[in-house]
Amino acid sequence: MLKSILIFSFFGWSTLSAQEKKIGTVYFEFDKYAVDAIQEQNVVDFVRELDTTLVESIQVYGYCDDRGNNNYNLKLSENRVNAVKSILVANGFNKSKIVIVEGKGRVLVDDFSGGSLADIRSKNRRVDLLIVKKNSFGKGIYTSFQDKHEVGDRIYLENIFFDLGSSTLTVASKKELDKIALILQNKKEIEFEIRGHVCCTPDYYKDAIDRATKERKLSLNRAKSVFKYLISKNVNSLRMVYKGLGNQFSLGKGDEFDRRVEFFITKN
Repeated sequence: MLKSILIFSFFGWSTLSAQEKKIGTVYFEFDKYAVDAIQEQNVVDFVRELDTTLVESIQVYGYCDDRGNNNYNLKLSENRVNAVKSILVANGFNKSKIVIVEGKGRVLVDDFSGGSLADIRSKNRRVDLLIVKKNSFGKGIYTSFQDKHEVGDRIYLENIFFDLGSSTLTVASKKELDKIALILQNKKEIEFEIRGHVCCTPDYYKDAIDRATKERKLSLNRAKSVFKYLISKNVNSLRMVYKGLGNQFSLGKGDEFDRRVEFFITKN
């Protein structure tokens, strides 16, 4: 059996922009989910050195290489993420900040993966840790869902954006909403408004024009796109409503950040 490999690299907070996340990766031996002593110590050191005042939440995702059937690899990837989560919690990391723990199963190899097959597979047997920076927008405004929310809290999701004049969800936005759907399925008590926003529109217009429909309802259509996507991911429609707020609430961070959707908590 090959000796396990660990690459556990974290980049300084100073390198992160408003949209970036700090990422760590733990690699595993073939068909194993145990974390050996060297890897465990690296995770422990990470927890001890981490400035938790800068961390809003952590997401843990597990993967396997392409060998074996889907069901077996899904379970193996779940065991891997739970092994890493256990080390984090046992060494003092706040459990409530670990908002997603998900095994994703196999990572298929394609012609564009690059490198030798053995190298590709070794990199696919892993757990990724995604760390979300602490919200910097003020009280009641967050950049991810929290363990507890108050009515009136706003969740501004940094990776849900739209192209200019469009209400169509981008691939990146759908990936972010997939994560949000998992969180909402575990927080069934929360009810919320989905609020769409636009940029680049004169003040005398309440909304912008949606290129696809030719209607001046772009912010509404953006919120509706998120609403329909969450329904497709089994979030109960009775928990949420959607509305368009036009260009009334700029974040002051640039046009691309105003082409967005937020969640507004109405019941907790």
